[in-house]
Amino acid sequence: MTTPQIEAFLEMMAVERAASPHTLAAYGRDLADAEGGVAGGLMGADEAAVEAWYAGLGARGLSPATQARRRAAVRQFYRFALGEGWRSDDPSRRLDAPKQGRSLPKSLSRDEIERLLTAAAARDGAAGLRLVALVELAYASGLRVSELLALKAEAVRRDPAYLIVRGKGGKERLAPLNASAREATKAWLGARDAARKPETPDSPWLFPSPAGRGHLTPRRFAQLLDRAAVDAGIDPARISPHVLRHAFATHLLEGGADLRVVQTLLGHADIGTTQIYTHVATDRLTRTVREKHPLARDG
Repeated sequence: MTTPQIEAFLEMMAVERAASPHTLAAYGRDLADAEGGVAGGLMGADEAAVEAWYAGLGARGLSPATQARRRAAVRQFYRFALGEGWRSDDPSRRLDAPKQGRSLPKSLSRDEIERLLTAAAARDGAAGLRLVALVELAYASGLRVSELLALKAEAVRRDPAYLIVRGKGGKERLAPLNASAREATKAWLGARDAARKPETPDSPWLFPSPAGRGHLTPRRFAQLLDRAAVDAGIDPARISPHVLRHAFATHLLEGGADLRVVQTLLGHADIGTTQIYTHVATDRLTRTVREKHPLARDG
């Protein structure tokens, strides 16, 4: 359920704060939920009504992360409403953030990455070359899936050693490409260009949609990864486009990379977001010592 006030808030987020379409969609869903769930609606609610709605989120089975995001959306909306003079109070001011346990990102071992690439390469023709290029680029550079799929063909035609990527908030950063990723990209470009019919206008995207409009979707990429995972003997539930980004960060830290460097490569504004990968790397190293060191074994 949307109101003129919610629409005005979303417009402000888009224009003044350069919020991405994904962020705007999430805020829109969260505020629509609050508008329909708070007695009196957002503009007519008092503190008790807002707190009752918020308390019910956990009972509905929503995760702490989702509850926290909805709390943030409602609090930002009310701050905006105060600034616009629509309300003289903030009924969300006493909402406490839900307690969240440490959620470690999924990752893959180096061996699993190799098996995934082998399975991708086993696919016939251009489909295999495309999937190898997708996996190599994601793993070599730590790109977000939205950044990867939005790459333009012209950006890689001169075989660059790095890409200039526009990430969240419109911020630019350098994304490195190793030799393996560059070779995979060149092979895919050759197949991509050869498959295009002369009478058909060339798509600007590095990974165009087979339908001929736009680029490959995140959902389709995820489906292709699932199939490759099965062929590689890996549980598909452990793999997604985002997991390749996690593997990039985890393996860098395992190799001794500086945390600040990894933060820059990932495009994280807050180093606290990057620090979660140190736990993944440390947990894996601890497990390796426990399982492989002779004095750590039982009996």
